[in-house]
Amino acid sequence: MGRTFLFILLLIALPAAAQIYKYTDANGNTAYSDHSPDGVKAQPVELPPLNRVEPQAPSTPPVPDAETPQPPHKAYEILELAGLPTEEALRANNGTFTVSVLIKPRLQPPHQLRLVLDDEPYGQPSNVPSLQLVNIDRGEHRLAVQVIDGQTVIQQSPPAVFTVQRVHRP
Repeated sequence: MGRTFLFILLLIALPAAAQIYKYTDANGNTAYSDHSPDGVKAQPVELPPLNRVEPQAPSTPPVPDAETPQPPHKAYEILELAGLPTEEALRANNGTFTVSVLIKPRLQPPHQLRLVLDDEPYGQPSNVPSLQLVNIDRGEHRLAVQVIDGQTVIQQSPPAVFTVQRVHRP
């Protein structure tokens, strides 16, 4: 079976290696053929070699000098919180509320958003620009949002200071 298959492949490839002939037909037109026609003077055609591209070694990007400090890279032009009152207290009787994240350009994979409440990471990272806080104590708080890649902080918004007002029940 294997030898038969190899033989068939060789037969298929044989015409690709055949000689090409140029001749003038009975009507005076130039014609080409893979075999020399009977009774007609045909000239073998020498074909130029096939195009060939030499493989090139992949280029490596320059490695930054470890001693040269790199300027911080801002991945996002806009990264800030929205939906927090600035002039009055946030009324949340059970301490649960939602904040929006303004981000431009759009969040790029695999980046995620994570809240930072009172300088501590809060909640699970998400790729949705609307984040919920649950059972937050009354009083003044600082809230920021971070763009993270795994455990690496890519960028952080300026912190927003706000006050939560909850109903006190004796």
